[in-house]
Amino acid sequence: MPFLPGDSLLFTAGLFANQVNETTGEPFLNIFLLLGLLFFAAVLGDNTNYWVGRKIGLKAVQIKFRKKRIVKQEYLDKTHAFFEKYGTKTIIMARFVPIVRTFTPFVAGIAEMKYRRFLLFDVLGGAIWIGSLTIAGYFLGQFEWIRNNIELVALGIIFISVLPILIEIIKAKRSKKGQENQ
Repeated sequence: MPFLPGDSLLFTAGLFANQVNETTGEPFLNIFLLLGLLFFAAVLGDNTNYWVGRKIGLKAVQIKFRKKRIVKQEYLDKTHAFFEKYGTKTIIMARFVPIVRTFTPFVAGIAEMKYRRFLLFDVLGGAIWIGSLTIAGYFLGQFEWIRNNIELVALGIIFISVLPILIEIIKAKRSKKGQENQ
């Protein structure tokens, strides 16, 4: 689901793991169980997406729902360009870029990236992504300002997550204008 704010959800989950239920005195969420489940879900999701890309490949791009393609070619093109530019590092870096993180495993499958290599970078990227954001939420959740302003913090995380995409859009527009003026 490319439009879900994964980064802010991970941070918020970590924040809730640091909060104690006043009635029971127990944390709302066990941080170790939370990290394990989130990691498992992230790796399982990417692996499913990889194998869909590998087995169905380009046929999936043509699937339509209500006369609109389910997978926008634009998203695949951007992810493919990102993948070409950064190689296998993309599997790790894409975790931190909304929309790109959804299509990267799919494109890796279409490109028939060796599964062992994909899995290695996927596990590493998943551990870094889940660990860094969830643990940041866990430790920063002890600060009252952050607990009281979680909406602002979540919006800030979403903004920071989308910032690389915005920068690329601005660069592309400037480049296009520069070419038109020549």
